[in-house]
Amino acid sequence: MSSEQPMATAHSSRSAASIGLSTSHLPSGSYSWDPLCSSTREEPTPQCLLRARRDIMDIFAAPPAGVFIAPEENDITRIEALVVGPPETPYEGGFFHFLVKCPPEYPNQPPRVRIMTTGGGQVSLNPNFHPDGKVCLSILGTSPGPAWTPALSIESVLVSIQSIMAENPYYNHPQFRVELTPDDVCRYNAIVQHETVRVAVCDAVQACLDDEAAVGSVVSSCTPPPAALREVIFETFAESYDRYNA
Repeated sequence: MSSEQPMATAHSSRSAASIGLSTSHLPSGSYSWDPLCSSTREEPTPQCLLRARRDIMDIFAAPPAGVFIAPEENDITRIEALVVGPPETPYEGGFFHFLVKCPPEYPNQPPRVRIMTTGGGQVSLNPNFHPDGKVCLSILGTSPGPAWTPALSIESVLVSIQSIMAENPYYNHPQFRVELTPDDVCRYNAIVQHETVRVAVCDAVQACLDDEAAVGSVVSSCTPPPAALREVIFETFAESYDRYNA
């Protein structure tokens, strides 16, 4: 897989300032990337439906490690996904919730993707994840680099997202200069690790518990995923509980 070189944002404007990063590249007002802004009048083509179904079945048949999906029952072009943070990274054990929408032109056009794990729009856990939910990947058309092709798939997108949750995510930032920022890499990792536990573990689990109990307001400001993905969160959290407490 080719290495992504995205136009990205810092962890948050506050955290970015604390490690000397400009926030002038924060996202503009265009939300064509956003699955939540998709028109209800959009009708998927037969090709789109066929390809979305095939992509979904391929993932169910051989799911990549740490990647889980739950397509909507009444609209298979709308898929919720869970990416578990890879081991040996600041994201380890975190539960990262994404919304994926295949546009009518899919697979000739890329899917629209939003990260839902943003602490209510206050936190960005990777230079490629904006607080407003934008995911910056060239194959999504949201940053410079290799473009989308119909040979790619929903799995390709989710695995690419998982791959940027790397050991040193600060390297993804367009302002990164190895000779200028050695300490910033460590500080950024510490911030990401802390916020992963706070937002992508504690808030994520709490949101699932609140949703299971049908509580009216979710204190965590975290959008809970559907039932199938909540089960994954509960099981993984129980299995990894000792590590979270370490």
